[in-house]
Amino acid sequence: MRLSRLIPVLWHRSLQPIQAAVGLPYSKPYSFLSIHSDLSGWVLEEEAVEFRRIAERLGIRARCNYGLGVNAGQCIHYTSQFVLRDPRYFNTRNRISVDYFHGLPSTAPIFAEVAAAFRRHHQALTRVRVSHSRMEEVVLEAGVEPSKVHRIPIGINLSYFSVPTSDQRVAARDQLRLPGSAVVVGSFQKDGVGWGEGMEPKLIKGPDVFLKVIERLKSKVPDLHVVLSGPSRGYVKAGLEKLGVPYRHLQLKQYADVGLLYRALDLYLVTSRDEGGPKAILESMASGVPLVTSQVGQAIDLVRHGENAWMVEVDDVEGMTHWAEYVIAHRGSPQVARVLELARQTAESNSYEQQIPLWRKFMTGFLAGPLKGN
Repeated sequence: MRLSRLIPVLWHRSLQPIQAAVGLPYSKPYSFLSIHSDLSGWVLEEEAVEFRRIAERLGIRARCNYGLGVNAGQCIHYTSQFVLRDPRYFNTRNRISVDYFHGLPSTAPIFAEVAAAFRRHHQALTRVRVSHSRMEEVVLEAGVEPSKVHRIPIGINLSYFSVPTSDQRVAARDQLRLPGSAVVVGSFQKDGVGWGEGMEPKLIKGPDVFLKVIERLKSKVPDLHVVLSGPSRGYVKAGLEKLGVPYRHLQLKQYADVGLLYRALDLYLVTSRDEGGPKAILESMASGVPLVTSQVGQAIDLVRHGENAWMVEVDDVEGMTHWAEYVIAHRGSPQVARVLELARQTAESNSYEQQIPLWRKFMTGFLAGPLKGN
């Protein structure tokens, strides 16, 4: 264990030689950023990695999950809003920022609890990052000073995604052992409660809606297949087996491999009732995969129905089925091709690279000292 994890560091000029001797990554107040993920190996951990890369592009010394004492006088960013429930996180000399991606208070008791805690503690926060306009409204309604609130969508690393050629699509299906003639629908979101098998559905993610849409498509679309990824998908897998719909559940060893899954798809469905992203919005757009989504998360701000994807109201099973059928029936048509072209442009304009100016604004006044770039 690093010595810096064992010593609560009090800022004082006389401590600078000691800090240099033990190799601490900071020497001035609020010059260092520790980015804390939920250590789940899932979405928020990937966001922490990308956030660190952005910080370093801005000239900020940053590490993921670095232990800072409460008196270190540095900066900490939390990628999970659930830290808001614990007041101990705010009894500190460090500057604190937090991602508040999802959890509309009306959707579940736990989200009402988080929202109530946020109202109690938001004055201790230096920055709040939201990913879409609906959560921005929730945060501002809590009385947060607007200058603290920054809307920055969950971005995308375009090096992992590309629009495949016909040969690449065939190769992806061969690698994933999917029939070349199949109509393949994707769903890569965790939608079971907890981190086990996921037999209890996490209803805000809409796994029940997903199965209802698949049930309707099965009666109209020959050779329908589903590709699943992500943990805790037991409820959906059991539902697909009951429907008699073939599926593959593919757990990835690393996030960068997700691009291969998209190459095999004809359609991606987001059936959620509440979201912070999901990342699949921009992932499918970047991969040339038609997207049909419920009106949730950053789809609210990024999707223009019929222009770069198709979007329906939450719980609109018939509407989602209709547009899924439309996409399948019009594969390869000029109409769908134009949508996919604009979708790719949307993904490109929301890459982590393109978000750097937004993050520079976020960091100004949070981290001390000048930042790189204009």
